[in-house]
Amino acid sequence: MTLRHTLSSLACAALLAAGLCAPAAAATGGMPDELNIVYVKAPFNLQNMVLKDQRMLEKAFEKYGTRVNWHTITSGAKQAQAMAAGSIDVSAVMNTASLLMANGAGTVIYIADGVAHPADTFAIVGPKGKTLSVKDLEGKKVAGPRGTVLHQLLAAALKKEGLSMKDVEFVSMDPAPALSALMAGSVDAALIAASAVIKAEEAGCKTITTASGLVNVNLVLTASESFAKNEPEALKLVVETHRKALEWIRSNKDKALEIGAREHGISPKDAETLARWSNYYSTVTEADIKGLAADQEFLIENGMMQRRVDVEKLVLPSARQ
Repeated sequence: MTLRHTLSSLACAALLAAGLCAPAAAATGGMPDELNIVYVKAPFNLQNMVLKDQRMLEKAFEKYGTRVNWHTITSGAKQAQAMAAGSIDVSAVMNTASLLMANGAGTVIYIADGVAHPADTFAIVGPKGKTLSVKDLEGKKVAGPRGTVLHQLLAAALKKEGLSMKDVEFVSMDPAPALSALMAGSVDAALIAASAVIKAEEAGCKTITTASGLVNVNLVLTASESFAKNEPEALKLVVETHRKALEWIRSNKDKALEIGAREHGISPKDAETLARWSNYYSTVTEADIKGLAADQEFLIENGMMQRRVDVEKLVLPSARQ
């Protein structure tokens, strides 16, 4: 049996109530040879940026000989695909829309910790020099990442105005190319977030709407089913270290903002604005779980999720403590 598949019986027992592992014989304990984790700096994930910049996970796992491998995957849907393939263990940041859609499609992914509630950082942006409303998007070409909270934002904004996704020409692409397409005039609106919104507005683009009041934006730290089951001690250490990063941010605000500003290529002032919009947190509350249930109903109603899942079972004990 390899180190990667050795279970800690104590940690497994703690997860029995969540149905994540079956009773097993006592094991010797240990950590995996490597940890494959997704790095996502957008919209403005300071915990993730600080974790990587300060090498906090590398230091936490050093005594166990575990190698930490960072992978940049910006799309929640693609993160889920990588988890299903076994190439990713943990995503430091995944939006709950992607999490729900993945679970609805049969890929089990768990919430291990909270990250942020950044509704103000997600937006639908129109072209330079034009002030558009959501209603004005009817029949227009809108670019953005499919299967993400931005996709959910567009659907929610259209629904509020009596429209649906069928009333726009949706072009699936990542936020950065979407903004470039908007600036080039090849699309009429773009679904973007955080520093991209600031840069778009500085270039003369107008924000049509943000996610505030439309979508319960919740970013979370997630783990693949296999990693949660087979490496509970490693996941516990990841969560502990992630929470230490939030403590570090609160104790070293200026330095943390400098890291964020450098990563996003923006000014410290803009970094401070994005941090204020982000509403960082860690413990998942009952309100968050109710938000998951409400989001699931929306996603199913709008044909973005295949089947319902028990949202309570998606939240690990570590995320509630």
